[in-house]
Formats: sequence, structure tokens, C-alpha cells
Amino acid sequence: MATENRINFWRRNAKVPGRYPKDTKPKFNNPKSKKASSFHEFARSTNDAWDIDEEEDEDFLGTPAQTSSLSSGLHSSSTQNQQNQVGDAETRVSHSPGTEDQDLQDVGEEDAECEHVNGKVVKSSGDVHLNTSSVRSTLQKQQSLPVRPIIPLVARMSDQNASGAPPMTVREKSRLDKFKQLLASPNTDLEELRKHSWSGIPREVRPITWRLLSGYLPANKERRELVLKRKREEYFGFIEQYYHSRTDEHYKDTYRQIHIDIPRTNPLIPLFQQPVVQEVFERILFIWAIRHPASGYVQGINDLVTPFFVVFLSEFVTEDVENFEVAALPLDTQRNIEADSFWCMSKLLDGIQDNYTFAQPGIQNKVKALEKLVSRIDEDIHNHFQRYEVEYLQFAFRWMNNLLMRELPLRCTIRLWDTYQAEAEGFSHFHLYVCSAFLIEWRKEILSMVDFQGLLMLLQNLPTIHWGNEEVGLLLAEAYRLKYMFADAPSHYKR
Repeated sequence: MATENRINFWRRNAKVPGRYPKDTKPKFNNPKSKKASSFHEFARSTNDAWDIDEEEDEDFLGTPAQTSSLSSGLHSSSTQNQQNQVGDAETRVSHSPGTEDQDLQDVGEEDAECEHVNGKVVKSSGDVHLNTSSVRSTLQKQQSLPVRPIIPLVARMSDQNASGAPPMTVREKSRLDKFKQLLASPNTDLEELRKHSWSGIPREVRPITWRLLSGYLPANKERRELVLKRKREEYFGFIEQYYHSRTDEHYKDTYRQIHIDIPRTNPLIPLFQQPVVQEVFERILFIWAIRHPASGYVQGINDLVTPFFVVFLSEFVTEDVENFEVAALPLDTQRNIEADSFWCMSKLLDGIQDNYTFAQPGIQNKVKALEKLVSRIDEDIHNHFQRYEVEYLQFAFRWMNNLLMRELPLRCTIRLWDTYQAEAEGFSHFHLYVCSAFLIEWRKEILSMVDFQGLLMLLQNLPTIHWGNEEVGLLLAEAYRLKYMFADAPSHYKR
């Protein structure tokens, strides 16, 4: 029954991702094809089922405080499609099409009895096991998601290594004590704090450390509470002053785009599908956009809120953050997390705003710099891209626009940002070397691909779902080596 529904769904939809029209015969394997035709031929011959038609968005401005949702027919079909993706793990539970409603009731009863596993989709062990109850519980929380298959390992946000090693060791305990000592001093030595933060910040002190390193809080301990109170009040003053204008003619397009993008933000993590969280993100992004008219809101900025939100939320949550119900927190706590996320995101964007101004010149320049750097450090990869007509802009634009957030699990992004905050120009300069190291990490896989489409699909779907602190640490070490070799030697960019 599920298979039949999935087949009928795609028959009813003209737009099928990755499928070619019958009368189209693209030729991606021919390296001698004309320069201008390869990528355009690929783009013309594939349809994108993610496109949202205008008529589907007409109701957004009419319900500004609610999260968007797909039509019931599309969601029903996508649910069946997602359940089919589960595969062998799904078959371990007997289930018939006529008992779905009863099963969902059973999920609710199980959640009431076992709150510690509420909404958890997978266990992060060697062999990932899914069960029907947890899958359906997560699907219920993803009412507003676009059609998307379930990944066998949901991006857990807790610190972990791919090897499964515990994050807290004797060395980490010693480092935590050092951080607490630094933070407890009347005037925190920010240079010393950056030095210790470069190799990762312990979870317990990450919120206060991020506030300090981003420049949101002063180094003087006595002034911090006063600054926090003033900045939080200032943010909610912006809400009272500007947020009602989201339906005005001048701002409605901005708000509409934000409203569309937010449900797509980390769609596999239940935390970000909660209405209260999505409303927080709408307010943060809208206020930032109207206070920065030179750039306004640009797709991709929505991703940059999530690490700050998760880190500041973790200050009040001891269990798994990805399944925590934010509405259970006191209202003042929710407001403080929202305000702190806004200000820290603003500090980050102040350093890379040219990435989001008209024509995004900052990203264009960074992609060109990446191409020049890769041509020097790994000529084989560079020549391979040229041979199969792969342009760096086709995959690296997203790396720069989203700061690799679409390529890495969120837990890895948070660890990566520990180092970015510790670097003097982490987000604007060091990120280039991280992207270079990240590309070289997949050297073997890249060189094994011998066609344009295969290369592009690999570069846009790199298998990092099992990455943890260990892998990010190695990536950062290689990026630091590249920076040490090339940052102060501009002639190394030249052939």
C-alpha cells in the first residue's frame, strides 16, 4: 500500500527531483563538450520538486504568527515516502495500513511512560536501529517539512566522536577547570580564553564563553549583568517598534521569504519544528533584516541563528537538546535565549556582511580565493574539476553562504564555531582554509568520479553524518596548517 502511494504521488507530480524528461538525453560524460553547455544542460534536463509556486504561498502573510504547512495530500504522500525510506528497520515491526491511527495512539502512550526517549529517532551506535513508534513520533513533529527522506542518523547535537568515545576525559576535566578559573576572574583575559577555546570549549561553559568571544559581553565581570539586561531590553524594544510592520507593503516580501525558509532549517531535528522556536526565528531574522537594509534578509542567514540558539538553550537543558520542548521553559528564559541569539548572530554578520549585500561580492571573492588555493595545494583535484567542467561556484557558494552548515551535522558546526570564535577573523578569513581542507578531505572520492553529474552530486551530499569532535579537530588542524603556509605568503596563490 505504501509503495503504491509513493508511486502514485510521483505520477501526480510533474516535478520529480533528479529525473529527466523522456525526450531529454543529457551527455555529462563527454569532457569535450562545449564549456557553456555542460552545467546548463544539466540544469535544463532536471526538474526540481522543491520549487514553491506562488499560489502555495498566498496564505503566509495572512497568518504571520503561525508556522507554514504543506497541503494535507502532499504531507500524507511524503509521510508514506519517508516511511518507505526507513527500509529493513521498518519491517521489524508488524504494521498494516489500516492500523496507522491506532499505532499513533500507541506512540503517545509510550511517550507518556518513557519521556527520556521522547521524539528520539535513532541511537548513535555502529548499527543504527529505528523503530516504528519513534519514526512516526518524529514525523508528527514535522508537519511543515518539504518532501525529504529520513536520514538513518538524525543529526544529534550532543558532543560525540564517530568512534563513540565519551566526550569528557581527564584532560577535558582539567580544561573545564581552567575555563572556570578564567571566567571567574574579575577581568577575563580574552586572549587566554581564545587560546584555550581554539581546541574546543566544554559544553558547561560554552554559552558564557561564546557571549564573551563574540563581543556581546564585556570582559569585566561586574558589568556583565547590567549589559545583558540592557541589551535584552533593547532587543524587545525593537520587537515592539518594528515587528508589527511585517505585513506592510514594504516588508511583506522579506517576511514571506523568512516564513518560507524557517521550516526548512534543520528539518530532521524536532527542536526546530516546534512552533514556538519557529516564531523566535521569525522575529530574530525579521528584526535583523530591517535593521540592516544594505543586505536585508538573504537565504542562508536563517541557518546562522541555530548554533547560537542551541548553545544558549543548552544552558537550561540537561537532556538531549534536539528533543527538548522549549515551551516548557519559563517565558523570561525563552526571551533571554532569543535576545542573546539575536545579538550574537548580529556580531557574527557584522564581520561578513559583504557576503549578503547586492550580488554577494564577499562570497564571490571567497570562492575565487578557494579556487586559487586548491590549484596550489592539490593540482590533481583542480585539474579534475576543469576536465569535467565543474565550477567551484556550483558547490562552494553554499559552503561560503552557510559557513558549511549544510555540509556538517549541527554538533560539528558548534565545535567548528568554537574555533572560529577563537580566531581573530574566524568566520571571514579562517573559513577559507577550512573549506580548502574540507575539499581535500574527499580527494579519493572526488578523483573516482568521472562525470559532471556524479561530481556535483558528491560535492553537494558529502557523507559527514557520522562526524564528531574527532573529525572536526583533524579538519581544523589541516586548515591551520594551510593558513600557516599560505596566509602570509600571497605569492603562493599565483602560478
